[in-house]
Amino acid sequence: MTSVQRAPVRPNRIMAQARLMAAINVPMRLILGLPFATPLSRQLMLLHLTGRRSGKRYVQPVSYVPDGNTLLTPGGGRWKLNLKPSDCVRLRLRGRDVLARPELIRDVDQIEVLLRRMQTVNPRITSFVPVGGSRGEIDHARLETAINYGFTLIRWHFDCPPRAI
Repeated sequence: MTSVQRAPVRPNRIMAQARLMAAINVPMRLILGLPFATPLSRQLMLLHLTGRRSGKRYVQPVSYVPDGNTLLTPGGGRWKLNLKPSDCVRLRLRGRDVLARPELIRDVDQIEVLLRRMQTVNPRITSFVPVGGSRGEIDHARLETAINYGFTLIRWHFDCPPRAI
């Protein structure tokens, strides 16, 4: 006898947060798309993505934290499904267009270490990721659950060959 595996059901809180973010993203696209840096662009950037099945173009605001010569972004939304590690993506970063290559990180221990590092730069980063414990610490079990629901971290590398953006 075989058991049938079902996809996990998304909690109402996650669905409500997704709806709220969709509404907030509309003005964020306008502000982050300006040709100069703004206070918001210190922690947010725009990704220019192409749908993997539809071919439709999307512009997605995401938070980021600098980490040496790379950037780290929490990837909880469906937009990350359009990323391929071999493809460079156009980013709108601090008022300028740049190319970056995504590295999708799915290892729970590595994500925990990187989230802690991100939290030191931006203490609010875990408010976008439902992994915080009651005292603001990262709860390993909740992080594992989030990863099972599809959460990942993206490390952006700036080693793309130059091309017209």
